[in-house]
Amino acid sequence: MEAGPDRRDAETESTIEVVNVEQAASWDGPAGDAWVAREAFQNDALAAHTDALFAAADVRPDDRVLDVGCGTGDTTRAAALRAVDGDALGVDLSRAMLARAAERAASEGLHNVTFEQADAQVHAFADAAYDLVISRFGVMFFADPVAAFANLARATAPGGRLALVVWQPFADNEWVVVPRAALALGRDLPPIPEDVPGPFGLADPDRVRRILGEAGWSHVELDDVRATYDYGAEPATAAQHASEIGVFRVLLEGLDDAQTARAMDALTAAMTERATPAGGVQLDSRIWVVRAVR
Repeated sequence: MEAGPDRRDAETESTIEVVNVEQAASWDGPAGDAWVAREAFQNDALAAHTDALFAAADVRPDDRVLDVGCGTGDTTRAAALRAVDGDALGVDLSRAMLARAAERAASEGLHNVTFEQADAQVHAFADAAYDLVISRFGVMFFADPVAAFANLARATAPGGRLALVVWQPFADNEWVVVPRAALALGRDLPPIPEDVPGPFGLADPDRVRRILGEAGWSHVELDDVRATYDYGAEPATAAQHASEIGVFRVLLEGLDDAQTARAMDALTAAMTERATPAGGVQLDSRIWVVRAVR
């Protein structure tokens, strides 16, 4: 894994307000560094999900856009390109990802996009500063989602819009089910928790509607969307990429060398079974495309 920027000495230590402490420790640390290292893969893997997000967001030329959990800024930059007379702010907990995002924006010559480290649950956004809030899988991790979405509502102008993509339940997402089964090596794995901070924290559509309603959003709509999760052309490469994703990486921790080799062989075999000559390894995923109005 590539080394991330040195961000942890006393002079560079973050002073932002953080209430999602465990998430910050992960994302402004190993999880963020790992995402930066596999940035190109993740953006390619989530291309269909990004398309679904922007179809729902319908970014207007003069929109002021807030991108929550922006990561390395793929979606923030895409929003800025659409909001040609407006601007886009991307916020995230990870300084490594934000640094990469800023590098990408500068290399692309984008002048209407900025990035800021923030815990969006409590960050002091200016009141009514944004016309559109977007997120690609960045809002499932809040310890208090009602408070977080209320804070985002406060930052959104009356009549402003919210557009999100979030994962549906684990069992409906082949992109997780298949690699996890392969890496189990016969172990009885505990279920992946849902409706708690984590990748599947907003899997329950009724809970999403309740949270957004209590947080001050109206006209909440959820669309059930299937989207291809693209692991790439080659099964061995797909297996390596999968093994670096957090929900799978933890299954390799604590294994000895022989067990790790067996697990990776099983994962490569599973990817090979699902590879096609034309499309490579593409597994099914199910997402909620969420829209709401302030």
